[in-house]
Amino acid sequence: MIIPRSRTAPLLFVLAAVLALGPTTAVADTPDPLVPGVPGGGRAEYPMDTPDQVLPPLQGEGDVPVPEPEEGVDELVEYLPRSVVGAACTATAGGYQRQVERLLGLKVDGKQSGADCAAIKAFQKREKIKPANGYAGPVTWARAELLAARKVLDPGRRCPVKKYAVACVDLDRQLMWVRKGKKVTYGVVNVRSGRGGYATRAGWHSVYWRHKDHWSSIYNTPMPYSQFFSGGQAFHAVYEQIATPTGSRGCVNLSHANARKLWDVLRKGDRVYIWGKRPGS
Repeated sequence: MIIPRSRTAPLLFVLAAVLALGPTTAVADTPDPLVPGVPGGGRAEYPMDTPDQVLPPLQGEGDVPVPEPEEGVDELVEYLPRSVVGAACTATAGGYQRQVERLLGLKVDGKQSGADCAAIKAFQKREKIKPANGYAGPVTWARAELLAARKVLDPGRRCPVKKYAVACVDLDRQLMWVRKGKKVTYGVVNVRSGRGGYATRAGWHSVYWRHKDHWSSIYNTPMPYSQFFSGGQAFHAVYEQIATPTGSRGCVNLSHANARKLWDVLRKGDRVYIWGKRPGS
């Protein structure tokens, strides 16, 4: 059968476009030297950070259903240097030693002592952080910071008090909450902001676009409950721990449960105020 020239032209055009694009490869982050500690001294692979520096999809791009998170994703597993994995009580000072010492009322010197290890280990056991071996890593610090904020939410009074809703993001402590006037409408939660080179932009912003089942066509990864507030930066859920050695690519990451709750609190046009800097970024 002979195909008319009028029908072959579009086919040839599509084929040429596909060939011009060529093969694509995903670029993964360099693995961090820290690994999630596993009870019993085992090791686990370092989870790939969710790429999230994205722009809204092109008009006509359909929603992609996002699966519910698996059981156990909220388990608190500390990140450890390989040299201390399996230690009963580590003598090594953690990357967040000073912060944890301050929050637990210990002598703030950045040095791990036997008393420090015992106090940090007791805190980890109480908060069900695994393994409980006294290492002051990002998970232990994040949990201690959250508990302290539940007692004194905003000691520096950085979150503006307005008649309208304001989503406040404290990059120094990696926390966020929402307030309207003097009332907190969304309680404080842990977040993960941008790493070095991908800083989450500080200052005033507004929620300008929301997409509940957002899928990043750039990185081919889910971004559930996305609420964009500055260019490609958004609040959204990730399917992994929030407290990790490295940050996001600019977005403010939340746990799936917290992002889902935030979706019901914020609306398009609501204001966002961000200050500080992520430790180590």
